[in-house]
Amino acid sequence: MRSDWNRPEIYDLPKEGERRIMLRVSYDGSMFHGWQSQGGLPSVQGTLSSAVSSIVGADTAVYGSGRTDSGVHALSQACHFDTSSGMNAEKFAIALNTKLPKSIRVLSSEEAPAGFHARYSTMSREYWYLIKESSRILPFDAGHVTPVKDIPAIPVLSGYASCLVGTHDFTTFASARDMSLSRIRDIYVSEWDMITDAYGASVLRYRTAGNAFLYHQVRSMVGTMLDSAAKGESEEDFRRRLEAKDRKAALRTAQPDGLYLAYVSYDGDDYQWFEDRYGKQGRA
Repeated sequence: MRSDWNRPEIYDLPKEGERRIMLRVSYDGSMFHGWQSQGGLPSVQGTLSSAVSSIVGADTAVYGSGRTDSGVHALSQACHFDTSSGMNAEKFAIALNTKLPKSIRVLSSEEAPAGFHARYSTMSREYWYLIKESSRILPFDAGHVTPVKDIPAIPVLSGYASCLVGTHDFTTFASARDMSLSRIRDIYVSEWDMITDAYGASVLRYRTAGNAFLYHQVRSMVGTMLDSAAKGESEEDFRRRLEAKDRKAALRTAQPDGLYLAYVSYDGDDYQWFEDRYGKQGRA
């Protein structure tokens, strides 16, 4: 539950004479080596920081709600920066979009509320994973949708997905490179459905939301669900994989192309029903 999230009680806030600006940003991850700045490789964070710095006339770092890996996209990432600039907060979005490549668009900019931090104030993160049958892939889908030979039965996938809702130890679906002190996470939403893309084609979507996710967790869950369906496994078979708390129980880790950070919420009322239903259970 939220009281167990183990967030720092003290974190960086704007210095005297500065204010904090919150951005909502969308980007095509296929153009970058992930969100985080790393050496001379192109990153979303580095590109945004450079654009902000050029506008305010001082070196300025942009901090995100979390990292996305190389090739992973964002429909609405949240981030912030501190500045002494007197520019109207809403105008930063307009100014930044004149400086940024078309692969990054600032959706909005606003004055951040007191005490806000893009990472530590987050209440939930929502991800989508998009999949198409290989025979229906269009040239525009390259790097943005994951192709599969056959779409599994949605009721089967939905059975697996339902096992993931709640508070669980997700060690099975954590990369060996994950450095988290705890592998326990709250998953509010875990569901599969069919949607239609801009070209009228059917797309299989996995949608999940939670308080936070482990390194490669969503991609590992997706890959394991797809492979479990191909093997003809039951819902109980999948549940046993989760409850094993063993990385060896996971199957394939899906490629990054189809993964999108869809939304980051800072509203404490979002998913309050989850706290009401599961909070008293503590950590499983």
